[in-house]
Amino acid sequence: MKKVKLLKGSPLFALARSKAGQLDIETRGLKMAELIHAVQLKEGHQDCFTRQETCSERDCCWQLSCGAKMVND
Repeated sequence: MKKVKLLKGSPLFALARSKAGQLDIETRGLKMAELIHAVQLKEGHQDCFTRQETCSERDCCWQLSCGAKMVND
């Protein structure tokens, strides 16, 4: 399993903007969580970043930065 680093602040926002650019999502005027939600939706996932206390989505690239506790399905 690939080790993923916890990102916060500017590095997390930079990752979100990069992914948004790859998906043709307009980033201007969006807050970080709004941008991550837009990326999640465009990728076909639930827009749950920082909205849930628990998570079972093991392949989510935002999981460490989200803060949700991982649970088994």
